[in-house]
Amino acid sequence: MIKRESIGEYEESNICNECGSKKLSVDHERAELICEKCGLVVDDEFIDTGPEWRAFDSSERESKSRVGAPMTFTIHDKGLSTMIDWRNRDSQGGSISSNKRAKLYRMRKWQKRVRVSNAMERNLAFALSELDRMCSQLKLPQSVREDSAVLYRQAIKENLIRGRSIEGVTASVIYASCRQRDVPRTLDEIAEVARVSRKEIGRTFRFISRELGFKLLPISPKDYIPRFCSELELSEAVEKVAHDLINEAIEKGLVSGRGPTGVAASAIYISALKCGEKRTQREVAKIASVTEVTIRNRYKELANELNIDIPL
Repeated sequence: MIKRESIGEYEESNICNECGSKKLSVDHERAELICEKCGLVVDDEFIDTGPEWRAFDSSERESKSRVGAPMTFTIHDKGLSTMIDWRNRDSQGGSISSNKRAKLYRMRKWQKRVRVSNAMERNLAFALSELDRMCSQLKLPQSVREDSAVLYRQAIKENLIRGRSIEGVTASVIYASCRQRDVPRTLDEIAEVARVSRKEIGRTFRFISRELGFKLLPISPKDYIPRFCSELELSEAVEKVAHDLINEAIEKGLVSGRGPTGVAASAIYISALKCGEKRTQREVAKIASVTEVTIRNRYKELANELNIDIPL
């Protein structure tokens, strides 16, 4: 018997009835569900939910598509309202008369007013525009933007915005979403683009997390290593050695009570020296937004406790 569960658009088998393996893959060309372990075709009756037409480039795809943009929480009306194009052209691309231009201008004005009809929608529209600006400057993925917008909507629903700045609440939900999605950004990095202080972001974050009841695990120094190594143009070998160093430090309890960015920066500094890809303390400190003194203190602790010989 094949156990089934509903996943999204179609019903998918999740256990092979021949070997019991759960490692199944979908062959979209043949519309088959195949067991990766024994090769059995578990299911061959999938419904193709894609378009009935083919497109070979982006312009052809846009011209043939008959649907709009997907729903998103990052727009105050979730992207479900209509828009009147700013270009004064008809459906054939020809210019329109001056009388119709005046009518179009009035229609655009009223359309804009209707989309934002009350104080809550105005608040949400401004907050989400700020959220998009901050996420763009921080180069955050779309998943973090969506989560941040959902958290902000929850905060409005629970009446947690009153008495607090929109920028502070927006920055705090971005920080929370980054931690939930394991996309580490420090409070200092968020404060640089948020137009509010680090202290206000931290205070608002603690308040909202307490009121909404979500719990976040402490940030691990390992979360910062890939980004810091990438910005320092270090190899994968350095990244691996830094991961191993931090794992040893965690086992010996050397990380607790220390700032994760400082520990990550010192581990990268040591790893770069060991792998022959030397970076100065100033370069590493600048990328990690810590002081050179912090790096010196942390790398001496790691070197002494883990018995590491650092080549100079």
